[in-house]
Amino acid sequence: MNFRTVSTGPALPDPRYPRAREAESMTDNTKTKARILVVDDEPSARSGLQKLLASEGYAVDTAEDGLAALGVAADSPPDVVVTDLKMPRMDGLELLHKLREQDKDLPVIVATSFQDLGSAVAAMRAGAEDYLPKPIDFDALTLVIERALERREVKVEAENLRRQLRERDAEGLQGLIGASPAMQKVYRVARQVAASRATVLITGESGTGKGELARALHALGPRSGKPFVSLHCAALAESLLESELFGHEKGAFTGADKRRVGRFEQANGGTLFLDEVGEIPMLTQVKLLKVLQERTFERVGGNESIHTDVRLVAATNRDLAADVQSGRFREDLYYRLNVVHIEMPPLRLRGADVVMLANHFLRKFALENHKRVEGFSDRARAKLLGYRWPGNVRALENTIERAVVLCAGPLIDEADLPFEAAPEAFGSLRVPGSTMADIERYAILKTLEACEGSTSKAAEILDISVRTIQYRLHEYGVARGPKSTRDGG
Repeated sequence: MNFRTVSTGPALPDPRYPRAREAESMTDNTKTKARILVVDDEPSARSGLQKLLASEGYAVDTAEDGLAALGVAADSPPDVVVTDLKMPRMDGLELLHKLREQDKDLPVIVATSFQDLGSAVAAMRAGAEDYLPKPIDFDALTLVIERALERREVKVEAENLRRQLRERDAEGLQGLIGASPAMQKVYRVARQVAASRATVLITGESGTGKGELARALHALGPRSGKPFVSLHCAALAESLLESELFGHEKGAFTGADKRRVGRFEQANGGTLFLDEVGEIPMLTQVKLLKVLQERTFERVGGNESIHTDVRLVAATNRDLAADVQSGRFREDLYYRLNVVHIEMPPLRLRGADVVMLANHFLRKFALENHKRVEGFSDRARAKLLGYRWPGNVRALENTIERAVVLCAGPLIDEADLPFEAAPEAFGSLRVPGSTMADIERYAILKTLEACEGSTSKAAEILDISVRTIQYRLHEYGVARGPKSTRDGG
């Protein structure tokens, strides 16, 4: 790879020329901007480019051909690759393909002669960042490198913004926590329906957060300044449930010594949340249907029709459609309640949300109990992820509260968690229930553990680039293993 400036001055690979001598005199105090890998089978070209790029503050590695470049890139992942096209053993085009397989965003700049522009076009189609004709204009090269780095930085920033948006959504729906795809679907539907007055039926297992979602729907809607009133329908006998819903007049029954305002009146203008609506007896179902249809009701023992403006949100852990088929629940009421249906996913299908929720509860209970508990050990996190959580979020919350109270050190360890995680085919992962990102994280961290922290060995086993592992470790907030990426594995 011959290179020179476009001016009438001499070519620059020879260190006798001024700019190369300046590069040799650069001190170690020069700030490194990025790592460049120069690949060329001509020693003078490699040496000259190395000195000139180093003079611009770059850290520079070199390789004599594509095959050697792959080894250098594995141990010291470059930010940009500058390669000749015509080389022995492995040419620049094949090197480009190999590098792009490992890191699709790695900028590769190719150099070619005017007589071989067809190869440059092929390289661009294969994903090369840019190409420069030989002899290389060094100023043009530095400009191309800077632009490549800027574009890569934009991609990183865009991914960071997407991650921040995911994190915002993780805690951005009025206290609901979780960034899993299952919860993102819940958030989308909740935001769409919050502004309407449509009745919402929330279904899901016990402890999944149906009540929290109901409160979020109220807080996000135009009724947020009005009352949010809730009633647990399964906690009351049939004789008391009707009075709780509609109120009663004085003397309506034994013990009714004064008028009582029911939940529909209390929630007027706001939201009424009926939890475990599937437990309402048949007779009360008829009266509830009348309220939904006519928006009027009478207190127990009274004749006065009372108008109500209430947005109703109902929740149940039962299969109401099956209850309709069996005759336990009125079909007409079911369709009145099920205008918009939101299914709250069980915790076992929410992947890494388990750790996110556990950290939230840890901070909450550490503050309440005046304890300095900073987090979870690796084994504790693995145990949290490996459990199926039959009690869902409520069970997790109780577990973390107990762990915070009983733990003796700054970290909650697996011994502080009073359950046994069932062994599964993917260790701490649940399939289905884990995203590809969860599976990738597990594979990378477990492989690094087996390789005693050697990223080069782990990359070889996983058939990915060392740079990919380094990027992922940065995303995970995990320090590198004890062995250097330069240790050769």
